[in-house]
Amino acid sequence: MRELLLGAVSGELAAAVSLAAAELVAIAVGPQASPVTAIGGTAIDATPVEVKNWAIRHFGTSDKLVLQLGIVAALALFAAVIGVIAVHHRPAGVAGVAVFGAVGAVTAVRRPVGVWTDAFPSLVGALAGAAVLWVLAGRIHGQGPPATDDAGSPVRPVGAFDRRGFLVAASAAAAFSAVGGTVGRRLNSTDAAAVASRDSVKLPAPQSAAGRVPAGADLRIPGMQPFTTPNPSFYRVDTALTVPQVNADTWRLRIHGKGVTEPLEFSYQDLLRRPLIERDITLTCVSNEVGGPYTGNARWIGVPLAALLKEAGVRPPSAGGPADQLVARSVDGMTLGSPVETVLDGRDAMLAVGMNGEPLPFTHGFPVRMLVPGLYGYVSACKWLTDLELTTFADFDAYWVRRSWSPQAPIKTSSRIDTPRPFASLKAGPVPVAGVAWAQHRGIDKTEVRIDGGAWQAARPATEDTADTWRQWSYLWDAKPGSHRIEVRATDRTGRTQTGDRQGTVPDGSTGWHSVVVTVE
Repeated sequence: MRELLLGAVSGELAAAVSLAAAELVAIAVGPQASPVTAIGGTAIDATPVEVKNWAIRHFGTSDKLVLQLGIVAALALFAAVIGVIAVHHRPAGVAGVAVFGAVGAVTAVRRPVGVWTDAFPSLVGALAGAAVLWVLAGRIHGQGPPATDDAGSPVRPVGAFDRRGFLVAASAAAAFSAVGGTVGRRLNSTDAAAVASRDSVKLPAPQSAAGRVPAGADLRIPGMQPFTTPNPSFYRVDTALTVPQVNADTWRLRIHGKGVTEPLEFSYQDLLRRPLIERDITLTCVSNEVGGPYTGNARWIGVPLAALLKEAGVRPPSAGGPADQLVARSVDGMTLGSPVETVLDGRDAMLAVGMNGEPLPFTHGFPVRMLVPGLYGYVSACKWLTDLELTTFADFDAYWVRRSWSPQAPIKTSSRIDTPRPFASLKAGPVPVAGVAWAQHRGIDKTEVRIDGGAWQAARPATEDTADTWRQWSYLWDAKPGSHRIEVRATDRTGRTQTGDRQGTVPDGSTGWHSVVVTVE
């Protein structure tokens, strides 16, 4: 039993040293080469859509942390097993460590933006882990009978447990893994040059400013989301286990592809020198369930995208252009595809460089992200943008389209109740019911509320900012004692009323009326 326990401990320590060494090497190679990041990214890519949606629903923006913890837990189990094996057959245990290193190396190199040097962290980590396992396992063999030398002095028999040697080696391994892992993770999560490049940015005044949010657009009712979502509170849904920290000083954007008569390339400063626009735009994730939190409104500063495409010679399909899809690529290999016709139809599609008065946060795409009002984020809101290619929907399927989502995804008319919360206990009498409704690029015409399946009643709309932003609403309900269901629906400016038919998020966004059940005393 002791051998099994010591073998498992040896395996865990070897794995910890392996990961710490890999993290340290990744400082020089790049954080994307860390085995946990590489394997985690591949796991995200291979995960079925239903599982991804389940993770987003249950863990929200912590889904990546849960995945990483799951990977570490699986590795810990694997490490314990090879540690036990190594006690009885050290070469077999070391071979197990080598397998882990090979998997990490191959996975890192085969990532969309992988290069051959990305194999180094996993390989070096495997060597370090194998060495630790070899040393520890060599000190664990079963306790032999007492023995003495020719002079009568006690000696450790061959095959006996070297307690002191094991403790020294184990302590050294634990110290290295703790210090090295902490340093490696910290440095890999912070690129000093990228942070400095963001800190040095002074956003120019936009040539076309958004102006003040109209009076009455923010109802400021307790329990409601504010009209403008603060940057730290803005939802984040993406596949990046490690947030890319891109150095704006070396960043470049290329525009090329079908129908491009003048390929273009821009630096970050090139974009800042162009005429900028400032707009309030609400973004919505296609993974947003009915009544879900993955929608937010911010004030964005950016370069009009249509102007850039026109400079490149791009024409919409309706004018004879050969490309009907604009594929945006991120520095981490993500691809999103937007309809060219939509990008060029006059809406405020932009390459955003600022969010709520500051340069984009790294979590939201610094230095540049793309926005197309009226389209779900998975086809329009590419973060950490580095490449725009003109192609066709027939020739290329973007990342999410290859995973069962629709290639074209206009945002559906939706509404949400923010207050009262589900299962709230309320006092009888006047109760404010309030929330938001959105139908980006069409605008909200009206919002209605009903209680317990009764007649729909008009809610009081907040002042509209633009058709590209959400619109708050409120309804004063004379609450009577009992259990009640409150429902909401919205109608957009085209006259289309939100459907009550329930549909999940796949393939092009959820539908249905949001409802909450409350108790009135």
